[in-house]
Amino acid sequence: MKLSLIPQGGKRFYDLFRTQGQLVSETLTELSKSLLEGKSRHARLRDLEHQCDEATHQIHNLVNSTFVTPIDQEDILLLASSLDDVIDLAEETGDKIDLYQIRMISDPAKAMGEHLAKAGTEIAGALDRLEGFAQLKPHRLEIHRLENEGDRITREAIGELFSNVSDASELVKWKDIYDLLEATMDACEHAANVMETISIKNA
Repeated sequence: MKLSLIPQGGKRFYDLFRTQGQLVSETLTELSKSLLEGKSRHARLRDLEHQCDEATHQIHNLVNSTFVTPIDQEDILLLASSLDDVIDLAEETGDKIDLYQIRMISDPAKAMGEHLAKAGTEIAGALDRLEGFAQLKPHRLEIHRLENEGDRITREAIGELFSNVSDASELVKWKDIYDLLEATMDACEHAANVMETISIKNA
């Protein structure tokens, strides 16, 4: 396999991360729309998940074929994986909503969807600025704020669920969905933290 040197290889890494950022944003927006409208968008979420898998695969191949990478190889792979995790969890959430045949979406789930869509926008914005590592902090701080707010929404939603829902099957279904929504938001914060670490190491 032919090895390449930066800057040619370096620019390609940043382009692929921008692609991942756009896919994260679109995926979380699609999930939010699905929750707000109460309509399945799982087919689209699955398509976006496949696209992100391909971008992640390209990043792995590029790491293996680039002699000098613009960022530590371990950090490149960690960031690519963390972004892929966000989309995997969002797709799983959409899948579970279909699997459980849920038609009436709760207000807390809708609110979590809106927060996730905003977090996706922030992730895409940060990845647009990853090259040069400038102005990443505002994006990370906003994602952290959204994650804290998401934790509050989820705690209240689960408390209400166990207080007001007597149907065991409905309780199990909604507990699973709330956990997945929270895990998706946690994955967003993890990706933001990985970007912050990269920024500090390369400042």
